Amino acid sequence: MSERRCPRCQSVYAAPARFCVKDGSLLVEGDVVTSTAGSAGQPGSRSRARDSAEGVASLEWEAERALQDKLTARVASLTGQVLDQRYQIARKLGEGGMSYVYQALEIGTERPVAVKILIPKLSRDPASVERLRREATIATRLNHPNVCPILRLGETPDRLLYLVMPYLEGEPLSEHETRRGVFPVAEGIPLLVQVCHGLGHAHDLHIIHRDLKPENVMLVPDPDTPTGFRAVVMDFGLAKERRAGPDVVKLTATGIVLGTPEFMSPEQIRGKPLDGRSDVYALAILAFELFTGQLPFTGKSAQETMIARLRGAPLRLRDARPDLPAKLEAVITKALAVNPAERYGSMTEMAHAFDSVMSTGVLGRLFRR
Repeated sequence: MSERRCPRCQSVYAAPARFCVKDGSLLVEGDVVTSTAGSAGQPGSRSRARDSAEGVASLEWEAERALQDKLTARVASLTGQVLDQRYQIARKLGEGGMSYVYQALEIGTERPVAVKILIPKLSRDPASVERLRREATIATRLNHPNVCPILRLGETPDRLLYLVMPYLEGEPLSEHETRRGVFPVAEGIPLLVQVCHGLGHAHDLHIIHRDLKPENVMLVPDPDTPTGFRAVVMDFGLAKERRAGPDVVKLTATGIVLGTPEFMSPEQIRGKPLDGRSDVYALAILAFELFTGQLPFTGKSAQETMIARLRGAPLRLRDARPDLPAKLEAVITKALAVNPAERYGSMTEMAHAFDSVMSTGVLGRLFRR
């Protein structure tokens, strides 16, 4: 049975997906046909068998959904509680389609940490659980000042899975942009160079991020830097090893969109194999937004903007903000090439390119690690 469908909205998913991402329904096998001796070939019998199977699935779904709702309510309001007898939850930092994130204190050490808890309906999906375990395994190998590592993967007695990370005092780049507006070149270039170095470290370990965006870059106050901030790349939850085998590739068949559509490279949109040049493309979009406050591709719908990226028709940087250097426009244009072979071949190359925008090149050297 290769396909599963949602009994509510009829959306079809490939195995091993268990839940509909649109309404959370437990999926049923799409080609369930039960025949018995003497009834083979009788449409009415097949229909009754299908109805019976769907009735059982519906009861299972109701029971599972009730449990999910109970656990979700708990996960959404953990402030003031103790998680897994290890972490005193202080406050909620944020939530997304796959997790809730809390600030906590590690009991015994009093170390401040961030705890990322997988939403209950996904913690009961084997493929999603495998993705989370893979995220923890990958991220524990990361060790760089511009990357946030994973400290441990935990599981509560009622099967809630969570990741523990160092708590970083600061704010996401997205919030910083919203609060203060576009960056001047002299402040934006050093931060981009740091992001290049963090991603370059991951690429050296054969890891690509796949979901780079302003929400996943934390600005941590650092008085030792000229800009006063250190850029830290967060959330390698969609990270993928370039050497991953087919078992990892199958994890994308859970019904969950991997990546943020506005920042996806053309090859990621097409579902092609990815390498570090996909992160180069995403960083170029991030840089464009950093300096202009808008995205390089526009359209009346998400589909139109995705088609624009496939055709390679970005807005020119200086059409959005004429005072920016032509050299910066050239760097971003190259990184936004549809063909990965025409982009920068590595994050080191991209860091040098950003550094060269500054006439002396001093800023980039100050941030190179």
